[in-house]
Amino acid sequence: MGTGAVPKMEEAVRLLREAPLFGLGRAADEERRRLHPGGTVGYIVDRNINYTNICGCGCSFCAFFREPSAPDAYVLSEEILSRKIEETLLLGGTQILLQGGLHPDWTIEDAERLVRAVKRHPIRLHGFSPPEVWHFAVRSGLSIREVIARLIDAGLDSIPGGGAEILDDEVRRKISPRKIGWEQWAAVMREAHRQGLRTSATMMFGSVETAESIARHLLRIRELQEETGGFSSFIPWTFQSGNTALSRDPAFGEGAAAGFNHAVGYLRVLAVSRLLLPNIRTVQVSWVTMGAKVAQVGLFFGANDFGSTMIEENVVASAGVAYRMSEEEIDATIRDAGFQPVKREGLPCST
Repeated sequence: MGTGAVPKMEEAVRLLREAPLFGLGRAADEERRRLHPGGTVGYIVDRNINYTNICGCGCSFCAFFREPSAPDAYVLSEEILSRKIEETLLLGGTQILLQGGLHPDWTIEDAERLVRAVKRHPIRLHGFSPPEVWHFAVRSGLSIREVIARLIDAGLDSIPGGGAEILDDEVRRKISPRKIGWEQWAAVMREAHRQGLRTSATMMFGSVETAESIARHLLRIRELQEETGGFSSFIPWTFQSGNTALSRDPAFGEGAAAGFNHAVGYLRVLAVSRLLLPNIRTVQVSWVTMGAKVAQVGLFFGANDFGSTMIEENVVASAGVAYRMSEEEIDATIRDAGFQPVKREGLPCST
């Protein structure tokens, strides 16, 4: 198994289901070396700030969202937001990842206010996933083009790839029926790229999807990248079932959840991601869901980026996962694997 022609759907499914794990890892590592011959691994010091947990989607895989009437529902004040950013800057942070629930009352004006509040500080803003952008457009009676243009004017620097889950509407109808479909997610990214915003792309796997669904997701990301060239990185991670409605659903535990939602399954999907996405230079490990040791092994399964120190993280933590790593621990983990850590200030370089 070597690098060469990019696998098609049938071959991608075979790799996910049948390929020997270490052979798959060697092939992905070879592809990583081709794209990044210097042996460097990137990381960033930043903070995830969730401006509200109020959300009308109610996705069954999410333990973070709350109804507006819930006693622990919240919307961050600008004062608290500013304090969090100041703390981030003091810790050497260079970027804020700003995301939140789909608040039923929020429009583009609320989003612009948040962006301007963040950009009063000398920091990059990586914010608003495609479902949020779509929500602001619908609530405001505007086009996606207009919403993105207004966010850019307010100071938005880039868009995260959240809300992708699995880009297959059959899966989405099962786990997030009130969230936008995969074509709407792609439409937001396409428009963001057209207007010059770089974005990341993500995949949450290990819930109720099949190997075919995972392969379809990866191929759709690859095709969109061929069209726009706007994705700077790809980040796959496993569904965290704690405190979620999906964990109580009989459908959970079948299919991919049984085959991929563990360390070996994660490494398999990570390697296949590297092989199927040769046009996205950076593939990132997910230590926040898998822990430091599995993430370290992931550097030999195609990944070349260790992601963020995540000074703050709320969404995965709400599912009961509590991995934490300081900048010093990330640096040491990368070095211990034989790589050279490189601190970046924003999204990975796409060229």
